[in-house]
Amino acid sequence: MGTDPVHVCDQALTQVFSLLGKRWTGMIIGVLLEGPRRFAEIARSIPSITDGMLSSRLAELREAGLVERHIIEGPPVATLYQLTPRGQALQPALQALMEWARVHLDDTQPQTAAG
Repeated sequence: MGTDPVHVCDQALTQVFSLLGKRWTGMIIGVLLEGPRRFAEIARSIPSITDGMLSSRLAELREAGLVERHIIEGPPVATLYQLTPRGQALQPALQALMEWARVHLDDTQPQTAAG
């Protein structure tokens, strides 16, 4: 018996969108694709995100193995976040999604908030 390709696809899509489909996650990864950033730099790059939400999303991305955190000895002590090789491997997929959105999503349609 072989594996049903539709079922495998459903599992894979469920997994990826359960992580990347959360609000702010894609934007955080997009910022980190530009290079390592301090917490405050990430926060400034994403209007409207709260520090608590950013902290939560970064923790989820670290747990998923997509982001790593480095403590920079001070003074002042700082925290630097960067994508792991696994996180950087998302770049082609995110670029394809951005291009798709530019071509296929109408800017005049109302946006819905996802949590």
